[in-house]
Amino acid sequence: MIVFGWAVFLVSRSLGQGLLLTLEEHIAHFLGTRGATATMGNSCICRDDSGAEDSVDNQQQQAENSAVPTADTRNQPRDPVRPPRRGRGPHEPRRKKQNVDGLVLDTLAVIRTLVDNDQEPPYSMITLHEMAETDEGWLDVVQSLIRVIPLEDPLGPAVITLLLDECPLPTKDALQKLTEILNLNGEVACQDSGHPAKHRNTSAVLGCLAEKLAGPASIGLLSPGILEYLLQCLKLQSHPTVMLFALIALEKFAQTSENKLTISESSISDRLITLESWADDPDYLKRQVGFCAQWSLDNLFLKDSRQLTYEKVDLNSIRAMLNSNDVSEYLKISPHGLEARCDASSFESVRCTFCVDAGVWYYEVTVITSGVMQIGWATRDSKFLNHVSTLENGVNGDNSSFLASGWRTQIFQMGLHNDHFSG
Repeated sequence: MIVFGWAVFLVSRSLGQGLLLTLEEHIAHFLGTRGATATMGNSCICRDDSGAEDSVDNQQQQAENSAVPTADTRNQPRDPVRPPRRGRGPHEPRRKKQNVDGLVLDTLAVIRTLVDNDQEPPYSMITLHEMAETDEGWLDVVQSLIRVIPLEDPLGPAVITLLLDECPLPTKDALQKLTEILNLNGEVACQDSGHPAKHRNTSAVLGCLAEKLAGPASIGLLSPGILEYLLQCLKLQSHPTVMLFALIALEKFAQTSENKLTISESSISDRLITLESWADDPDYLKRQVGFCAQWSLDNLFLKDSRQLTYEKVDLNSIRAMLNSNDVSEYLKISPHGLEARCDASSFESVRCTFCVDAGVWYYEVTVITSGVMQIGWATRDSKFLNHVSTLENGVNGDNSSFLASGWRTQIFQMGLHNDHFSG
C-alpha cells in the first residue's frame, strides 16, 4: 500500500525564522466534521537550510568602497579542510570588497529568488564570505547584520543565520572584540525600545553563534552582561519579536550544559511561565513566544512545581497528529501533536500519524510565522535528511513527494519544480 503524507518544508536557516504550524482542519473524507485537525496523512515539516544563494548582482559589482579596511590574515587557519567556495576557483583573484551594508542588503534582496541548490551563490554573498576570513572583516559583517537587517523582512533572521553559518568560525580574539563592541547588559536592552530591529538582530546573532560554537567558546560568549541582556529582553515591555529571538538565543546557549545551569539559576522559568500564557494568543507573534516558552519549560528550564504540559493535555478528540516517531532530530512538536516549529539551522521534517491510499483527500494548515515553508504529500519512501538540503534530497527532492512552496511560488514534484502563481 502506498502511504501518502502531508509535508511542510521550512527554511529559517537560522535561528531565527522558525515555523509554527497549526493543523486546524479536518480531512472531510475521513471525518466529515470540523475540528479533527490532524487527520491529514503522513506529515512532513522541513526546514530548508538551503543556503538560499542567488545570481550575481551586476550593479553591486560596480560599487567599490575603499573605506572598508583590509585586515591582516589570521595567524591560525580557519578551516584547512574547507573546500573552495563555488564561484571562485583556487587560482582566481579575490573579489573586490564593497560596502558591507550594501552587500548585506543585496543578499537579503536576491536570496528569495533562489530555487536550485546548484545555482551560483550571489556575488554579494561570496564577497561577504571572503571579507569574513579576517577578524576585522568578520566583525564588520556581524555589525552590519545587526545594523541594517529590517525588522519587517520575513527573511531577515534567516539571512543572519545563513551568512554567519557559512562564514569561517570566528577566532577567540574576534569573539572577545565583538563582546567589547556590543557591550551588552540589561540597560542596553532597554535602550532604543521603540526600534526593536537592532535588538532582534542582536539576539539572532547571539543565538547563531551559541549554536555554531557550542562548548567552551559558547560558555565564554555567555558573559554576565549578555545573559542579563537576553533576560531583560524577555520582559513584557519588549517587542514580541525581540522576546522570541532572545528566548531562542537562550535555548541555543543551553545546548552547552554549563550554560544551561547558569541560565536555569537565573530564575528564567518564572519569566517563561508568564509568557507561556501566550501559547493560544490570537496575535500570532505572541503565540510564537508562548509556544517557545512552553517548549522550554517542558524540555530545558523545568520548574519543580509545574506539571509538564504533555501530562495534562487532552488528546481524546484528536484523530491524527504529527508523528513524534517519524520526525527528524531538531523539530519542536507541541504536546497535543498539532503544532510544530523549527529553530535549528538544518532541514527538519515530520509526517502525520494518518495515511491514505485511495480517494480524494485534503487537509488545511495554519501558518503562524512568515518565512520559507513547503507543504504537500509524501510517501513513506520520502526520506528526511536534515544534514543536506531538502531541495536536493529531502521531501521535495525525490520521486516520492509532491508539495508547494508559497514563498518561492513553486510546485515541486519528482525532484523538479515549476513556477506557480495563484490567481
